[in-house]
Amino acid sequence: MAKVLIIGCGDLGGEVARQLVALDIKTFAVRRTVTQSHGVTYIQADVAQTASLEALKAIQPEILIYCVAASGQTDTQYKAQYVDGLRNVLATQSENSNLKHVFFVSSTRVYGQSYEKNTDKLIDETDAAIAIDFGGYRLLEAESLLLPLGCSNTVLRLSGIYGPGRLRMINLAKSPERWPLQNSWTNRIHRDDAAAFIVFLVRQALAPPVVSRTMVTRSCYIVTDSKSVSQYEVLNWLAGKLHVSTPGNVNLPIEGGKRLSNKAMLATGFTLQYPDYQAGYQTLLPQQLD
Repeated sequence: MAKVLIIGCGDLGGEVARQLVALDIKTFAVRRTVTQSHGVTYIQADVAQTASLEALKAIQPEILIYCVAASGQTDTQYKAQYVDGLRNVLATQSENSNLKHVFFVSSTRVYGQSYEKNTDKLIDETDAAIAIDFGGYRLLEAESLLLPLGCSNTVLRLSGIYGPGRLRMINLAKSPERWPLQNSWTNRIHRDDAAAFIVFLVRQALAPPVVSRTMVTRSCYIVTDSKSVSQYEVLNWLAGKLHVSTPGNVNLPIEGGKRLSNKAMLATGFTLQYPDYQAGYQTLLPQQLD
């Protein structure tokens, strides 16, 4: 039976694990704290502590998914979790002849460019990633660690994740006095769709050689839904659903931000369950109205 090893099994990684187990795929997951979940073999370890990763050598997975989250918003924390952590984990697999594919969950934060004068431009995987802050730089540094690997690999650049427990925009919509003074483009992906796409690619990577695996030989995917919209469009729609009075000026011009294309992701044949913010947030709103 094929084995998948997930490094970082929090919100997103946990959903990936749940979906893999539902497909009867042997799943191992690394967490800093031990938890219980049916069908997943958990390993307590910290990617920043090399000694704690020794147990990973014996697993010999066919698929490795690196899906950590930085413990804070500082350069030191990003370097420790994304760069040093990935390097430490990859070192444990240096003698793993079974390893077929490595997936690295990155972020569209690497696209730091903002198109104030050309806001209709869609960024896709052919555009250069131009980092402008420490987070973007560290993610690109981590991505570069995949280049010398002896197996195939894919970088997954996720836009803003929302879903159960990820209610930043809903909470912001409830407090119009805190709305930003500038309206900008925004992009998002529902957690369940992000996890489902990762699992979709894992299944292709594990498919027999006679099955075309062109889709996972791509080195990078932007993972986002099908509708880039302004921040104020989302906030106004949510406020209406929540019966919250909106500020007087609700039609601010769009200034800055970026629009992201998911054309390559959809070209794989993958179908989004939540293709836009309305479909995704509609499922989250009922509990906010109780």
